Amino acid sequence: MPPAGLFEAAHIPSPAFVIDVGRLAANVAVLDQVQQRTGAKVLLALKSYSCWRTFDTLSRFRGGHGPLWGVCASSVDEARLGRGRFGGEIHAFSPAWTLQELRELHNVADHVIFNTPSQWLRWRDAPKAVRRPRNKVAYGLRINPERSEVATPIYDPCSPTSHLGIRAKDFSDDLMPGITGLHVHALCENGADALVRVLDAVEERFARWLPQVSWLNFGGGHHITREDYDLDLLCRTLTAWRNRYGAQIYLEPGEAVAMNAGWLVATVLDVSASDIPVAFLDVSATCHMPDVLEMPYTPSVCHESGPSITRAAAPGERPFTCRLVGKSCLAGDVVGTYSFDAPLKPGQRLVFEDMAIYSMVKTTTFNGLRLPAILVVHCKDDAIDVLQEHAFGYTDFAGRLG
Repeated sequence: MPPAGLFEAAHIPSPAFVIDVGRLAANVAVLDQVQQRTGAKVLLALKSYSCWRTFDTLSRFRGGHGPLWGVCASSVDEARLGRGRFGGEIHAFSPAWTLQELRELHNVADHVIFNTPSQWLRWRDAPKAVRRPRNKVAYGLRINPERSEVATPIYDPCSPTSHLGIRAKDFSDDLMPGITGLHVHALCENGADALVRVLDAVEERFARWLPQVSWLNFGGGHHITREDYDLDLLCRTLTAWRNRYGAQIYLEPGEAVAMNAGWLVATVLDVSASDIPVAFLDVSATCHMPDVLEMPYTPSVCHESGPSITRAAAPGERPFTCRLVGKSCLAGDVVGTYSFDAPLKPGQRLVFEDMAIYSMVKTTTFNGLRLPAILVVHCKDDAIDVLQEHAFGYTDFAGRLG
C-alpha cells in the first residue's frame, strides 16, 4: 500500500512518478544474495528501468553503494547512459545494428551481442578500416532455444514467429571464431522453474557450443524479487551451470530491480456520466502507462477512504463503479474500470501502484501532454522525505520535434 504522504497535494505534485530508494535497496539486496551464492553477475536492464537519479542505490561503481555489476542496453544511447551514469560492465544487444552504431558502441560497451549470423559475419569479416574498433570488446551471439514460457505473445521471445535469437538449425561452427559468449533471453515475468525448462532446451539444442564460451548471459524476465519466487532453485541452477561449463554467468533483470518501488500519482479532474460514471485524470494510459494498453493489464490503484488508504476493487464489488480515463484525445485512453467506497470527486488523489518499471521508460508526449514529474524519495512509515525532484515542461516537448 502506498504511504499516506503521496495523497498530500502540498507535498507531492500531480502527475508524478515517485520512486522509493528504500524499496530499490531492498530489491537489489535480494539480487545480491544470488550473486553471493552463485558467483553470477547481475546487470540492470535499462529497457525496464532507467531512472539514473537512483543509480547510486543500485551500482557498485561511480561512487554508488549498490551491488550490481553494470547494465544491459538495447541501443547506443542506453549504453552511453550506462557508461556515464552507472559504470561497470556495459552489455549491448539489438536485433540489428548499423555500422555507425557498432563504431559508437566500441567507445562505451564491453560486450556486444549479435542477433543473426549474417550481421555477425558481416561485422567480423569487415576490413579493419571499416570497423575501426577502438576498445577491446567481447562479442556474443543471441540464441533462441525455441521454448515458450511467456503467456503474452507480444512479449514472448521464443514464439514461433519470433525474430529474436538464432535457432539451432541456423547455428554452425563457422560462427564461433571471435565469439566468447552466448546470450539467451526467453522469459518475461517468470519464475525459476521456467528458467530451468529454458536452460534444458538450451542444452538440448546447443550443447555442442556451450563448452567453447567463457560467459553465458541468461537475459532478463526473472521475477527474482517477487515474494513467491524460488530463490533456492535459481541459485542451484546457476551454480550447476557455472560448475558444468566454467563460464561466467550473467543475469539481466529489469522488473526485479524496481518491482513495487514506485508509484504514479494522479488527480481526478472531472467526473461525468456515460454508460457508467467516468473519471477524467491528469494522467494518460497511452502517454504515461502504455503497457496498460499494450499488455494489456489493469493496474492497482489506491485512494483515501476516510482515515485509511484503500485499494480499489473490481467493478461491482464496492458501492461506486467508475471508469478511469486519460487526458489524451485517444478514444481508447482508458486505464480501467474499478469500484470505490464512494463516488470520486474532482481534486481527489489516486495513486497507481508498481509504476517504476516500464511506464517511466515508455512515456510519450502525444497530444503535447507533459510528462509526469519524477521524484526520488525515501519513505518511512507514512512519512516521505523528498530527495530529488525533476519537472518537465514545454522545452522537453518541443526539443524532440525539431
